[in-house]
Amino acid sequence: MHGGSEAMTRQCQTILNNAHSEFNGNNFKRAEELYTEFINICTKSRTYECEDLAVAYNNRGQVKYLRVDFYEAMDDYSAAIQANGLFEVPYYNRGLIRYRLGFFQEAESDFKRALEINAGFEDARQSLNQTVLDREAKMKRGY
Repeated sequence: MHGGSEAMTRQCQTILNNAHSEFNGNNFKRAEELYTEFINICTKSRTYECEDLAVAYNNRGQVKYLRVDFYEAMDDYSAAIQANGLFEVPYYNRGLIRYRLGFFQEAESDFKRALEINAGFEDARQSLNQTVLDREAKMKRGY
């Protein structure tokens, strides 16, 4: 049995590496297919590292974000957070979508969490500051 799980782990790693290559080459449709394959195989067989699963969900979320499938992207970012709650990037990514959709409090919470994990995450800091300003401006306008 041990040899079988090693082979499964190698297969998952190969799929993940191929997905990263496609993603980095802007072949987003193929990358999404490979990330989905990785997620499906590795969660069923439970032969994955939390970090790898979180990255796969996050990157698949990025593909969906680029396609403007915001709610599907948020689902993937949330799954990435579930897989690895100490990975700041999906908090930031989910926060960006929540911000764009006008969910300022939720966005603020995501940006703050990203900064709790990585205090040097400058994009998260800037996004948090903008979110606070926009939330306050919205409150002053009364809606």
